Amino acid sequence: MSRLGFQVLATADGSRARAARFTTLHGDVETPVFMPVGTHATVKGLTVEDLEAAGAQMLLANAYHLLLRPGVEVFERVGGIHRFMNWKRPVLTDSGGYQVFSLRDTAAIEDDGVEFRSVYDGSRHRFTPELAMQIQRLLGSDIAMAFDECPPAGVEREKLQDAVRRTSLWAERCRACEPAPGQLVFGICQGGVDLELRERSAAHIVSLGFDGHAIGGLTVGETREAMFETTRATAQMLPA
Repeated sequence: MSRLGFQVLATADGSRARAARFTTLHGDVETPVFMPVGTHATVKGLTVEDLEAAGAQMLLANAYHLLLRPGVEVFERVGGIHRFMNWKRPVLTDSGGYQVFSLRDTAAIEDDGVEFRSVYDGSRHRFTPELAMQIQRLLGSDIAMAFDECPPAGVEREKLQDAVRRTSLWAERCRACEPAPGQLVFGICQGGVDLELRERSAAHIVSLGFDGHAIGGLTVGETREAMFETTRATAQMLPA
């Protein structure tokens, strides 16, 4: 049973567009919502007051980068990412799955996890689904994302199939981890622009009982038209 409390408030005739509201530990969020990116637990060039004045409901931070700098021990010491940022509204943290795509030239991907070379000092770090969830638990974000493999557009189908298989395997391991009190956990489906693989991925991710679902693996090199078509089709594979 999802703890998201997702409620559709309005729908649009002739399209699947809708306005909705969901509940997090640090307040409600109304959708559609734009999340300013604070990769390192700060939105560049803006103060918290600026963000509040602009009407930002939720910020996004990144578990991979925060592990490396300043380190999760800093967040443990101050009592979580909200206190570190002095931000009282919701925060979503990415698991590091996008770095599997963006840093793929220096990453080694295996079923157990991914070994990255730090973008800061070249040191090696092994990311596993369990570590990704542990970092997000210590950060205390409102929404934690499952660790997934995001392949680039244009890879051969065999590699795309392997990414879907590995994403499903990692999702099961993420689901078995204990989140922070009140923390919501979202699964991510993959499959590129291959709708058969999308359906396979979505069905398995939904079966695991996450609080919410994300459509991953888009805007990674495919055409704009393919992105829209895949988004439309995949949305219909996920719970309304």
